[in-house]
Amino acid sequence: MEVIVMKELLEANEKIAEENRKYFASRHILAVNLMGAPGSGKTTLISAVAKELKNIKIGVIEGDIASSIDAERMETQGIRSSQINTCGECHLDARVIRQGADQIDMENAIVFIENVGNLICPAEFDLGENIRLLAASVPEGDDKPYKYVPMFSYADVVALTKCDLKQAVGFDISFFEKGLRAVSQAPLFELSLRKGEKAEGVAELAAFLRKKYEEIAGA
Repeated sequence: MEVIVMKELLEANEKIAEENRKYFASRHILAVNLMGAPGSGKTTLISAVAKELKNIKIGVIEGDIASSIDAERMETQGIRSSQINTCGECHLDARVIRQGADQIDMENAIVFIENVGNLICPAEFDLGENIRLLAASVPEGDDKPYKYVPMFSYADVVALTKCDLKQAVGFDISFFEKGLRAVSQAPLFELSLRKGEKAEGVAELAAFLRKKYEEIAGA
């Protein structure tokens, strides 16, 4: 019985996800589903990328179990934001994404959907996004692609954050990339966003997203 209920839930979500896809397309929005574990640097990543894309409007749909800290932080940077609190749920679904999108009410923009910090549940739910961006941080360990295959295989692009800590934690980038390539050919960007130092790798990721946005905007 539980399997049937889950199947029905996913089918209902997929229907709404398709509606979201049409909504984003009609407004020339590149929707980016940003996933990753708690502390992987998702909010910092959005902030850094937004600074690189100054001539493109950026919006954020923030997903958290509780609080509005990240949405408020984005607003102070001039990024239009909406907050979704899941009250215990470990992921966002397509239904709440439409509500968040209606709240920020944007056109001709890149909209980041910052999913709940989790390396399991978000991979099961299509939100109607164009790009699935996975933030994996160096302190989490170089074995994550081997342990969380569904999430890494689900991603369209991977951002490896906190690369300035590689040596400190003994992170083996070759081992990490071997695990990633076993399940995905998603491009990998290595980032360092340490406060007080020049961000590294952000310009390249921003250029990747800019190209994807231009394809949407010109459609």
